[in-house]
Amino acid sequence: MKVNGKEKALRSEISLSDYLESENYNLSHIAVELNGEIIRKESYSQKLLTDTDTLEIVQFMGGGGEAPTGDSRCSFC
Repeated sequence: MKVNGKEKALRSEISLSDYLESENYNLSHIAVELNGEIIRKESYSQKLLTDTDTLEIVQFMGGGGEAPTGDSRCSFC
């Protein structure tokens, strides 16, 4: 299986929810795409992963403060 562009071996078929939990993902802070399809959180337990799947996992991160005003690297300042 390919996860975020890297090959990962699966020992056996596993549900998406079990896989995410085994990899310590915080389910409330991620979005998942399986084989090009966005998966709704309520469907994670019904989706079974196999060696031929492609999984993309995006984690949402909170910010720690504001960007400095006038910073040329900041597109919204």
